[in-house]
Amino acid sequence: MDASRNPEYLRRTSGAVAEFKDAFKAFMELHTETKDVGFGRGLLPAAVARDGVSREELQAATDRVARAAGRASAAPGLTRMYIGVTGFPEPVDPISAWRTVTTPKPLLEPGDVLDSVEQILGRLEALTDKAEAELPPTTGVEAMHPTIWGAARKLWLDGHFRLAVQTAAENLTSQVKTRTGLANMDATNVYEKVFTAKSPMLTWPGDPSDRTVSSMQNGLSKYAPGLNMTVRNTATHAAFDEMTAQQALERLAALSLLAHWIDECEGPI
Repeated sequence: MDASRNPEYLRRTSGAVAEFKDAFKAFMELHTETKDVGFGRGLLPAAVARDGVSREELQAATDRVARAAGRASAAPGLTRMYIGVTGFPEPVDPISAWRTVTTPKPLLEPGDVLDSVEQILGRLEALTDKAEAELPPTTGVEAMHPTIWGAARKLWLDGHFRLAVQTAAENLTSQVKTRTGLANMDATNVYEKVFTAKSPMLTWPGDPSDRTVSSMQNGLSKYAPGLNMTVRNTATHAAFDEMTAQQALERLAALSLLAHWIDECEGPI
């Protein structure tokens, strides 16, 4: 999933950028800007350490900003926030280039860094709002069988629809294998075995001669392995083909129906 569509990831990134901002401001409190010197601007460092600041204090502040910059390093790319600098061939990442404010011929001045960070935070807020608005609706999915929705929920909410279907299908198969003791059998063969017409391990409750019971038993013998082949197998093998929310929802609903029917069946518990 594109990270720019994941609200939780965007919020964590915003938090990392805010942490970087605070660390950089604390770092600058130990420095004096040289922009008012009147000569050598662009050649001298944009900021120099204040008199009386110990080497240890300066190093601790530097380390804090460096760590925070690392945690926030994805933000400029997510927000496409870069700065064009005269004489420099590539747009400058304002977070990774923060250290240049204290070097000769600095790429950035402290104000450039802070202004850019504010724009990054604003853009991340906008991206978060957009991502939340575009999340697929969850109305109704919570009512699915817990075996299905419990396995799919986190992946679904993160927009990993194909993986949500695959994981839900595998979770259902795993439970059927545990219930029937067929742990070493592949999924399709498991469903064929447990619902076989001759001697099923899982049977629809009621008189086998009843037309409804017979219809359900025969239907499950085809529906369960067929669903495994058309839903679970395709979700697993099409590793590079993402599903839409609607496609995934339909498949999860089909799996949920099967899970409810399996719960109603008599047989090994």
